[in-house]
Amino acid sequence: MKLYQTLEKQIKKEPNYVSDNGEIKKWVVLNKAQNFDEELIGLLLEDSDLKEKFFIKVKEVWVFKQNLFIQFLEQKNYLNDSYTQFKNKVGLTIDGKHLKQRNEVSLVWPFKDCILEGGQSREEDKREEIFFNEVLAQDEITELLDPKVLTNAKRFDKEGEKALCHSEQSEESLFNRNENGTITDNLIIKGNNLLALHSLKKEFAGKVKLIYIDPPYNTGNDGFKYNDSFNHSTWLTFMKNRLLVAKLLLKNNGVIFISLDDREAHYAKVLCDEVFGYENFLSDIIWNSTKSVTNTAIISNSHTHTLVYFKDKNYYVKNRMEFRLQEDGIGFSNPDNDARGVWKADPFQVGGWRPNQQYEIKNPNTGIVYKPNVGCSWKNDFTKYKELLEDNRIVFGVDGNAGPQRKRFLSEAMERGKVAKTIWDDLETTTNGTQHLKSLFSNQVFSNPKPEGFIKRIIELATNENDIILDYHLGSGTTASTAHKMNRQYIGIEQMDYIETVAVERLKKVIDGEQGGISKSVNWQGGGSFIYLELKKYNQTFIEKIEEAKDEKTLLQIWEEMKEKSFLNYNVDLQKQEQYIEDFKTLSLQEQKQHLCELLDKNQLYVNLSSLNDGNFECTPEEQKVTKAFYQLKK
Repeated sequence: MKLYQTLEKQIKKEPNYVSDNGEIKKWVVLNKAQNFDEELIGLLLEDSDLKEKFFIKVKEVWVFKQNLFIQFLEQKNYLNDSYTQFKNKVGLTIDGKHLKQRNEVSLVWPFKDCILEGGQSREEDKREEIFFNEVLAQDEITELLDPKVLTNAKRFDKEGEKALCHSEQSEESLFNRNENGTITDNLIIKGNNLLALHSLKKEFAGKVKLIYIDPPYNTGNDGFKYNDSFNHSTWLTFMKNRLLVAKLLLKNNGVIFISLDDREAHYAKVLCDEVFGYENFLSDIIWNSTKSVTNTAIISNSHTHTLVYFKDKNYYVKNRMEFRLQEDGIGFSNPDNDARGVWKADPFQVGGWRPNQQYEIKNPNTGIVYKPNVGCSWKNDFTKYKELLEDNRIVFGVDGNAGPQRKRFLSEAMERGKVAKTIWDDLETTTNGTQHLKSLFSNQVFSNPKPEGFIKRIIELATNENDIILDYHLGSGTTASTAHKMNRQYIGIEQMDYIETVAVERLKKVIDGEQGGISKSVNWQGGGSFIYLELKKYNQTFIEKIEEAKDEKTLLQIWEEMKEKSFLNYNVDLQKQEQYIEDFKTLSLQEQKQHLCELLDKNQLYVNLSSLNDGNFECTPEEQKVTKAFYQLKK
């Protein structure tokens, strides 16, 4: 028992692991252990007895014996808090392990991205919060990733908002499609982004040209109103599940841009190398995202990473001219009044030694002879150089006294485009993005949103008009807003309620011709439309009710409704749940919430397409028509 007491004493040093009544929150400790939490491991390493029991030394490194530690915690005679005792009674286990303690091959199911309280910080995380960061084992997933039924479909255009579906309309007329049968409407979808992505596969697999995402940064303090206090492993699994299906949506010449901060960019780089292939990595773009200095910082952070991956880099190796910025004309002039117009002097020397491009060039004004530097060559061979010289395309500096340079005319530059660099320090910052949102909504609805100018450069690099752009962390709607103004088709996904109060309202203002952001630079005059859709909720409705409940009485009412209408996990014994209802009442409010959430079948969070005509799910005629039209189902 000495080791038990030692462990309990050590764990209680961390307030987050202890409930108000002094009990250790065993389920929290288990979750931390399953995810190799640095804080927990640090606590264990502080004590020599715990270090000897739960670690093994390998080449001067102490390795955490995770399975042993979890098995130790799972023993019923240890840390047998009230919640664990209750779970033992009601039998919410499989193969002798509680659902939260199984960590076989798993698909992450982070409830922090499903219910998610907006903007929760690390400090707020100290309170007893419901255990939403759930991982499903592979054998628990049956219909989770099936396409979902669509509901609350609306079209927004210059004339305002109207229901997408009317009784007299045919299914074929609900969505606009091109000659290949692909939907050409802009789409804004409310629902869990993992499930929404899977719902898009049938319609948009291999059709998206650009994906841009600005995911939660795993800091607890980013621009998204997510509770993003994931540890690295959970965050990376969260990212991987979504990136894998996002990759399926990309065209063969598609590209993905992922904005991240220093905390996760390097972890994400390794993950993306696995998902997209190391050979398809293009760049880590550094954007000077803020001009202000944090005087209290050791080093003030002023940049954001954006990882760029092609689905198939070989395409762009052969077609690199397609990945260019529009030439802005800066630095072009016409000091010699050349009839061909303004020009810019480019270096005539290039890196690399080429034998046929090694020759002397004499400056006709000074007589000075120039040769390429060591390891370099002239840009063209001697024959081509003579042609350029006779064509007045070779100059020798502004005053004629320098080495050779080659004229590049603006007319040619506009056709070829401009190569992008890895440092973007010439764009607006998040301050501009914040000011734009304030001008639209009269208050700051998001912290540090990306400005439209930043997204414009990405869209300009990677797409042409009418290409499809996807953002499945839509947030304030900057990607959709910018794409709309640049005449690109877009799909935006967001699960938080602010999709209706921020992103949708912002796009309505765009349609009306709002003049913030990039509007003036692209001569935006308003117009266009988008369709708003929601994934039809089922068990998700109960989860949201549980989260919003303020007292035990409300939770018991929800439980009665769950028994009647929800889909419960197959291993739930209703008789035992009722038999030990008094034990349930002794739990804390957060433990009660956790338990009710665990009872729900996560495969039925939203109504699956296969249940469209099942009367138990009460799909309306309008929902059936819209869903059939979207997935092009035969009657």
